[in-house]
Amino acid sequence: VKAAVDAFGTVDIVINNAGILRDRTFAKVTLDDFELVVNVHLLGGVYVTKAAWPILLEKQYGRVVLTTSSSGLYGNFGQSNYGAAKLAVVGLMNTLKLEGERKNVRVNCIAPIAATSMTENLGIPEEIFNRLKFELVIPAVLFLCSEGAPNGVTIEAGAGHYAEGGGIESAGADLGGSGGVDDVAGAWGKNND
Repeated sequence: VKAAVDAFGTVDIVINNAGILRDRTFAKVTLDDFELVVNVHLLGGVYVTKAAWPILLEKQYGRVVLTTSSSGLYGNFGQSNYGAAKLAVVGLMNTLKLEGERKNVRVNCIAPIAATSMTENLGIPEEIFNRLKFELVIPAVLFLCSEGAPNGVTIEAGAGHYAEGGGIESAGADLGGSGGVDDVAGAWGKNND
């Protein structure tokens, strides 16, 4: 951030995209590898955004894009560390979107799927891997950096497909103040579309 301010006088946009993988099942992953992945993905974004945050708030304008993943949004076998870190990024976005909103600082997430050195050894079939051009993620990132960017949105982008992703909440069931475990079990599945 200091280099950007020194070179350009300010900072308007922060894109956090640091990443590593240490894929192993939860039973086999070491705590050191788990912590390393969380530190790179979550704290890497925290450090950069924290350095830019006062500048963005003071100028009452800014766009922050954090990188999440379908592994965090939906899970992926052998990626408990990566998935946990990537969903934590969404939690960070959900709070920062509220804190920055009154100062026109919008915070969003991108959940890309692209052919990169980080994804080349994941066993993706070559035909599909070749369609996952990183250039097809760029339009979504540019939209999230634009004047008309939304606030608090996760866009999944890959192979030319773009969709809003993230958590959902169903209509639920109102069991009143007397609902017990059997009531929850009986209502489960009826109202969680």
